[in-house]
Amino acid sequence: MKGNFGYTEDGRIGSVTDYRLWRRILACSRPYAGRLAVAVVLSLLITGLTLSLPLLLRLGVDRYMMNTQLPAEARISGIVTLSLVHVGCSLAIFVLGFSQTVLLETIAQAVMHGLRQRLFSHLLGLDIGFFQRQPAGRLVTRLTNDIQNMHEMFTSVIVTLFNDLLRISGILLVLWLMNRSLALVMTLFLPLSLLLIRTFSRLARERFRAMRRRLSRLNGFMQETISSLAVVQIYDRRTRWLRKYWQLNRDYLDRAFAQIRLFGFFLPLTEFLSALATGLILWYGGVQVLGRQMSVGELVAFLSYMRLFFQPMRELSQKYSIVQSALASAERIFETLDTRCRLEVREPVADPAVVRGEILIDRVEFGYRADEPVLRGISCRLVPGRMTALVGATGSGKSTLASLLVRFSDPDRGRILLDGIDLRHYPLARLRHHVGMIMQEVMLVEGTVRENIEAGSPVARDRLDHLARITGLDQVVSRLEQGWETRIGEGGQELSAGEKQLIGFVRILARDPAVLIFDEATAALDVCGEILLEKALVREFRRRSVLVIAHRLSTVRRADTILVMDRGRLQERGSHRELLARGGLYARLVATDLARDSREADGSRKDEACTSPVHRPK
Repeated sequence: MKGNFGYTEDGRIGSVTDYRLWRRILACSRPYAGRLAVAVVLSLLITGLTLSLPLLLRLGVDRYMMNTQLPAEARISGIVTLSLVHVGCSLAIFVLGFSQTVLLETIAQAVMHGLRQRLFSHLLGLDIGFFQRQPAGRLVTRLTNDIQNMHEMFTSVIVTLFNDLLRISGILLVLWLMNRSLALVMTLFLPLSLLLIRTFSRLARERFRAMRRRLSRLNGFMQETISSLAVVQIYDRRTRWLRKYWQLNRDYLDRAFAQIRLFGFFLPLTEFLSALATGLILWYGGVQVLGRQMSVGELVAFLSYMRLFFQPMRELSQKYSIVQSALASAERIFETLDTRCRLEVREPVADPAVVRGEILIDRVEFGYRADEPVLRGISCRLVPGRMTALVGATGSGKSTLASLLVRFSDPDRGRILLDGIDLRHYPLARLRHHVGMIMQEVMLVEGTVRENIEAGSPVARDRLDHLARITGLDQVVSRLEQGWETRIGEGGQELSAGEKQLIGFVRILARDPAVLIFDEATAALDVCGEILLEKALVREFRRRSVLVIAHRLSTVRRADTILVMDRGRLQERGSHRELLARGGLYARLVATDLARDSREADGSRKDEACTSPVHRPK
């Protein structure tokens, strides 16, 4: 068995200078522009109050602590007053910071909620071909990790980054106004700090990208393993899978350690620059204090501003990486939102009052890839009141043709008409109301039996009872503790595959479609249940066009017309007797089927032997 081990979420990192992307991100927050303006005002107030604290220290030292000309009482009173003002400013910074955090979090949650809702709604409207091209894990990542990355950028980066840049600019401005010579010393550290941030950001970006790629491979391998766990156990591949997981896990660990080492080097280096700046200011400022060219208060204020200067410098590099990751997530989200459904409705839009259900398939060609056609020049007709069967070997194109009838995809060439109108002129919702399809696997959602059948469209109780009676679902419902109101699906009562298929039958018949497509829809029923169900549904088939796809040829022998497909082409057509008489491909398929199950030779005797329509083993 071969695993691809290669599910990947690309490791690209967003560009901070991608202004087109920034415009789209800011457009998402446009409805909250007023609140964002309040957050910016709060930032200005917080920055102003923060920059005032060192000035209070300078005032306290120069005017009251070092000024021996004032009386002791005045000095003590002044120090107490400044202390109270300092505490008041700190308390105001706390209150404003708390208000800003709550405001930003509220805005971010609202923006992300809207974006997540918009993305999920968009995904629901895309064609099935899109989901066949995209791994499910990648789409889940869009709705979870990528949205969370953008949320983190909104809450902890955008305005915080604005705060930091505003604080650094304010500090430099105040220092130049206080003492130009000391300010020049501090300014000399700015290019060095920016160079350090740029170097660190580049190295961190490379390590983050490598780490993300390894994590994607690890997650992809885990997803693949869990989805194919039965195969792993049956073929005893546990040792190989453990070895592969250890290798991927170790590779991710090595990249994580590389990132840790980088942070471990950068943070102490930043502290060293801060200590170096402190030493220079103490030396240069101390000389000026001794020479009475500056006051002790100015030196204390400078040291406080220096601490405030290097704190955002340390954070900028880390936030830069967060911004890059968030921009990459935003790019992937907008790329998904820009994906358009390939199944556009053409003008003029068709909405006939009555749909008879006549299907004409006219020279249809289709392939999932341009160089690999699956259907080659298919032409046939489905007539109301008649059953058409589609048979052929696996991979001959049967299910692909059925998927075109409900417009999961459109033909590459040719056309499909419903009552003389090209399917591409029908709105998708209306088309799928008129053309019903029952597949082999019936998906049930969490809810009651009735809710799963109604699927959002209420069904009259007498109609529900009638459909349950003719399909045999009434026997299933009668055994359930709460009947129609029994909860099934995730967290509800478990049903067998056959019981689920009966619910699927009733669900599609309740919509009363003009065209019915059965794609291996009776595979979970035993032979007896299948035959009895078909006989019970004969009355429902009378006014519909019916297309039956089945490997079990006993299912299709009652069809009015049998279409035999081989490698994407229609090779034979006719009734069961006609095709057997020809001795062609269909006759060989029947012979193979008879060899597999000799009981198919006498269908009437099996009819009499049947007592239950449902195959119920769990």
